[in-house]
Amino acid sequence: MIIFDQLKRDDKRLRTLAGIMLAGLGVLLAGLWWVQIVSFQDYQQHLENQSFRSVRIPAVRGEILDRNRVILAGNRPAYNICLYLEDLHNLFIRAYNRNFARARTQLHRQMEQQEQRLHRALTRPERRAFFLNPKMEGALRRRGRFEVASNVVAQISRIVHQPIALDADAFEHYYQTRLALPYPVLQDVNPTQIALFEEHSPRPSGADLETESMRIYPHGSLAAHVLGYLKRDDSSKEGEVAFFSYYQPDYRGVVGIEAGFNKELRGMAGGKSVLVNNLGFRQAEEVWSDAQAGENVVLTIDARLEEAAQQALQSVDGPDTRGAVVVMNVNTGDLLAMVSSPSFDPNLYIQGFTPQEWQRLNDPKLRPQINRATQDNLQPGSIFKTITSLAALEAGLNPHALYTVAPNPRAPYQGVIWVDGHPFRDLARPGEYDFRRAFKRSSNAYFIHAGLYAGIENIVEMARRFHLGQRTGMPTRQEVPGIFPTLNEVRSRGWYDGDSANICIGQGRMAVTPVQMAVVISALANGGTVLWPRLVIRTEPPSDIPGEKPEIFPIHRVRDELDVHARNLQTVREGMLADVEDPDGTGKAASVPGLRIAGKTGTAEVKDIHGIITDHTTWFASFAPYEHPKYAVIVMVQSGRSGGVTCAPVARQVYTAIQQCERLDGSRLAILANN
Repeated sequence: MIIFDQLKRDDKRLRTLAGIMLAGLGVLLAGLWWVQIVSFQDYQQHLENQSFRSVRIPAVRGEILDRNRVILAGNRPAYNICLYLEDLHNLFIRAYNRNFARARTQLHRQMEQQEQRLHRALTRPERRAFFLNPKMEGALRRRGRFEVASNVVAQISRIVHQPIALDADAFEHYYQTRLALPYPVLQDVNPTQIALFEEHSPRPSGADLETESMRIYPHGSLAAHVLGYLKRDDSSKEGEVAFFSYYQPDYRGVVGIEAGFNKELRGMAGGKSVLVNNLGFRQAEEVWSDAQAGENVVLTIDARLEEAAQQALQSVDGPDTRGAVVVMNVNTGDLLAMVSSPSFDPNLYIQGFTPQEWQRLNDPKLRPQINRATQDNLQPGSIFKTITSLAALEAGLNPHALYTVAPNPRAPYQGVIWVDGHPFRDLARPGEYDFRRAFKRSSNAYFIHAGLYAGIENIVEMARRFHLGQRTGMPTRQEVPGIFPTLNEVRSRGWYDGDSANICIGQGRMAVTPVQMAVVISALANGGTVLWPRLVIRTEPPSDIPGEKPEIFPIHRVRDELDVHARNLQTVREGMLADVEDPDGTGKAASVPGLRIAGKTGTAEVKDIHGIITDHTTWFASFAPYEHPKYAVIVMVQSGRSGGVTCAPVARQVYTAIQQCERLDGSRLAILANN
């Protein structure tokens, strides 16, 4: 070979180079032998003593905004003081050693005392009772850990000036199941406590601040039923990794927009890997998937109107007023306000309830969790006469023809009509009534007569065009369809004229929701178009996702057309105007200067299973401005005196707020135009 031939020629430099190469190769072979043969068991044990834990990282929940981008549901950073248990490991061992030595000394002393009592040395089996067994050693370890943690917590308590109780069972459970994660000692600390903790030196062993995103409803109970509330739910969702070792706190919507758009709001959770040793303590961590924030949801609700409507409704009987207010744009279907009272503070589902708040939330009479705008089956009373009127006019009722209301023998100053031998009392005075006078005085006798003239089948058919007895499509998971008889039911043998008479005046076998009546009034106002109400304008992707476009929910979605004569529709509208503007109208308390309002009052009897009247549901259904309708306002109050006395003044306050908002918006547009 050439190399060996060169070496044979006694080339010193070549011999030196060859020697260096052979020495290096020898070092590499020796190192390989050391790693593969000698240290194999050490490396194998090191690998076995370490493992990875996966942790689910929840995404920041999307915001819920009103139509003017006022935040109704948002997020804020919450600061928690936590214990990193791996930093306390050596202290745990020292505490255990102290407790072990103390226990062993105590047992040894007990053994000596036993020998003194027996006057002999104990046998080997007898001595075993005075040795520490594994169960006792485990208890000593638990006590040592709790002592260390309690001391640290006591230091934190003194620093932040707040008593903190450490639960032994909860701490031990956390140690056994979530050792790799920091243990929360004090959650959602205030800015003063953060400053006290950060400025304190030295910091308590293992203690540090952790930040997490917390859901917040900055306006408290405002629009609470629309927004809904959250419930703790840490589980993985579609599109995420299915299984994790640990789950950090996360939530899902139960009702309201929080539930209906939970998938969009919740976003996509991320994940990280935590390297732990054989004891379960964290050694290192690495985020392998960043959480993707949820989408924002923009509502049709105007927070200003929502607040004004809430205050107006609660002016009846304070926060315990049982009722609802709905404001709807009659031309687009947008819901501008949807108030239900009593309300609740959705923040409490995150922060926790006091016993008094929990008791109120579960009060069977108040039922704050029920959305009375969409979730209560309520008899409409006389506001249903708008539909009875339209059906009768379509059937040929002459609005100028007079009908004589007979006096009630038991109350001569009131009217009555007899149907199948049963008297239906009328709060309107006896006398002659045409359509206009009967409408504004809300004569039961007149409209029972008109409805029976039209025929119950025509009334049912007219109500079907308004889609009563069907849901309006609210995305809040809080809606009931209401109740309304079908044609088959009214044609059956079990249906009587008395049942038809009750339907004519909004009583009997029927029930509606305030949102359904907002749809009805909107159709009367806009010329006969029945709209799907719209609660969500759009969903917006997070700003950090380029190229993603918002999803727009269509406006002015037509559900049906009334297909009635314009003359008959105008007659009903004129009757509603008279109800507010005429001095003897039942709805005159809703009158607002500078705004022509058309409305209808209503009072429905609530009866128990024995037919005894137990309560009243009062209504005021309206729209404005009369010449160019834009707003439908529905007010419902349970246990009210009457629609005119209780609900009409509430509507007046709502319309006044509408005027103020329009003036403010007009001024703002003028400023923008000039700039």
